[in-house]
Amino acid sequence: MFPIELKRPLVIFDIESTGVSPRKDRIVELAAIKVMPDGSEVSKCWLLNPTIHIPEETTEIHGISDEDVKDCPTFVDSADEIFEFFKDADISGFNADRFDIPCLEEEFARAGYNFGASRRKHVDVQRIFHKKEPRDLSAALMFYCDRVHNGAHGAEADTNATLDVLKAQLLRYSDIPRDVEAIDEWIAPHDPLNADRQGLIRWKNGEWTINFGKKKGESLKSIMINEPNYLKWITKGDFDTEVRMIAFDALEGRLPPSPEIK
Repeated sequence: MFPIELKRPLVIFDIESTGVSPRKDRIVELAAIKVMPDGSEVSKCWLLNPTIHIPEETTEIHGISDEDVKDCPTFVDSADEIFEFFKDADISGFNADRFDIPCLEEEFARAGYNFGASRRKHVDVQRIFHKKEPRDLSAALMFYCDRVHNGAHGAEADTNATLDVLKAQLLRYSDIPRDVEAIDEWIAPHDPLNADRQGLIRWKNGEWTINFGKKKGESLKSIMINEPNYLKWITKGDFDTEVRMIAFDALEGRLPPSPEIK
């Protein structure tokens, strides 16, 4: 029997998408297992045409390309079947509350459905993991330095603890690089063709271009000259500070420096 008492089905699911924004990106693969109250399981997997380009860097992560999904149904095409699978079920996933569920809600909304995530019970496996195995600074100090973090949440104590944890990590793991630039790249590899970490502004055909939305592929310089209101929209929109500052600089006539491509 399933180790949780189920009053109604529980759907454990995971998605692969075109990017990391639940509002702007699209689902390309959805896998789900429905566990019934009697413990039986039903599995489904949908490969979907997102109707937008899957960036090459995203394909490198999940292995799904535009070619793979060009003949697949869209989410709208499959919405009835997917909604029926999730109907009257609670939901579970790993980090689902922050990403998978918002993505699914957005897709259903575009298809004319109200997924109603707030009316369902959630079992986020990552949250269980973090509750049972804390990943905060106090836990790191105990794990790496075997000492209690006295003065937690005080800036000075937290700073000293962070330094001690970093030193202990470098002593423990010989494969961590030994210079700041290399560590930064090791933690979060950079694409030199991106002006920002998300790659919303990208170097293409010898100039910076918009890499999202209706202006995707258009020259930042051209937009700077001909459509400044679009840049003003970015400066006031729900974008990372880095992207907003690029748009602000463009309004002032400044473009990011050309990338150093090795």
